Amino acid sequence: MQKTMDAEGRVPRGMSRQGLVLFSYGFRPFFLASALWAIVSIDLWIVYLTFGVPVATQYGTLYWHAHEMLFGFAPAILAGFLLTAIPNWTGRLPIAGRPLAVLFSIWCCGRIAMLMSASTGIVPAVIVDSMFLPTMLVLCTREVVAGRKWKDLKVVAGLCVLSVANVLFHIQVIEGLNPELPIRLGLGGYVLLITIVGGRILPSFTRNWINQSGRTDFPVPYNRFDACTIVVGAASLACWAIWPESSGTGVLAAAAAFMNCIRLLRWRGWTTWPEPILFVLHAAFAFVPIGFAAVAMGSMGVPQMAVLHVFAIGAVSLMMLAVMTRASRGHTGRKLKSSRMTNLSYVVLAAVALVRPTSELLPDCSNEILIAAAVGWTVAFGVFALEHAPMLCTGRKPLTVKGG
Repeated sequence: MQKTMDAEGRVPRGMSRQGLVLFSYGFRPFFLASALWAIVSIDLWIVYLTFGVPVATQYGTLYWHAHEMLFGFAPAILAGFLLTAIPNWTGRLPIAGRPLAVLFSIWCCGRIAMLMSASTGIVPAVIVDSMFLPTMLVLCTREVVAGRKWKDLKVVAGLCVLSVANVLFHIQVIEGLNPELPIRLGLGGYVLLITIVGGRILPSFTRNWINQSGRTDFPVPYNRFDACTIVVGAASLACWAIWPESSGTGVLAAAAAFMNCIRLLRWRGWTTWPEPILFVLHAAFAFVPIGFAAVAMGSMGVPQMAVLHVFAIGAVSLMMLAVMTRASRGHTGRKLKSSRMTNLSYVVLAAVALVRPTSELLPDCSNEILIAAAVGWTVAFGVFALEHAPMLCTGRKPLTVKGG
C-alpha cells in the first residue's frame, strides 16, 4: 500500500481522513458558500430595487451589489478552483484543514463586514474585505514558486489585477466617485484568466473525451496563435478599462472577438454536444468573443452596463458554474456526468446571460427584465447548491492505493 504519512507519522494535508469533510479540499467550502452567497446577495439587491429596502447604506446599495458580484461571489469560486487546480499543476499537497478554514473565515468576514458597513463604518469594512484576495495571491504565489511552475505565474498575475481592482474600487467609493474603472478592471481580470486557464483545460478535456469516443479529430494544440490571442485580448481589456468608448478600444476588441472565435472553433466544442458537462465549458467560453464584440459595440454607443453583463454573467458566471459542477463531481469520486438538474442550471444561467444585458437596451421593461434575470440567477445557483451540497459536505474521495 502507498504510504500516506511523513517521517514523523503525520498525515499530509489534504489526505487526512479526520476532521470536517468540508475543509478537506479548497473547492468544498468555497463552491458551496459562493453559490449560497450568489443567491442571498442577488435577492437582497432585488428586494432593494422592488421595495426600496436599502442594503449597506453607508457604502451604497448599488456599489455594494457591484462589489459583491465581482469581489465577493466570484473570488470564492476562483479560490475554490485555484486551491484545487494548483496542487495538480505543481504536484504539491493542497491547502486543507485548519489553514483552509482560516482562509475561508477571512472571506466570510469580508462578506459580513461589507453587509454591515453601515454599523461598522466604511473604513473598517473595507480593511476586512481587502484581506482575502492578497492572502490568496500570497498563497498561490508560494505554491507556484515552490513547485517551479513558472508558466502558472500568469494566473498569479490575474490575482494581482483583482487585488488592485478591489482596493481601487473601495478607494473610489470612499471618495464619492463612481467605481467604473475598477469594475471594468476587475471584470477584465476574470476574462483574462478565462482566456488563459480556459485555453488550458478546454482543449485537454475535449481531447480526452474525443479519444474515449474512439475518434481522432482532436482540438488544435496550444500554439503561437493562442498566445497572440491572449495578448490581444489582454490589451483590449486594458484599453476597455481605461478608455471604454475609444475607437481604438473598439478596433482592438473586434480583433480579440475574431481571434477568440477562431480559437474556440479550433477546440471543436460542437462535437461535445452529447456531453453537457463538457459542452457547457465551450458555451461559456463562447461569451468571451461575444463580450469582446459587445465592447466593440460599446465604443459605438451601446450602453456600457449592457457590455459589462455580457462578460459578467455569460463568460464569467457561466464558466464558473460549469467548472464548479465538473470539479465537485470529479474531485468527490463521482462520474463526470451532469444530471437533468445540472443541465437545467446551465440553460437557465445562459438564458440570464442573454436576457440581462437587454435591460439597458429596453428601458421601459427594465424592472421586469431585472427581476426575471434575478429569478433565473437564483434558480441556477439554487439548483447547484441543492444538488451539490451533499457532495461537498460529506464523503471523501477514495485514496489511490498502489501495491499490495
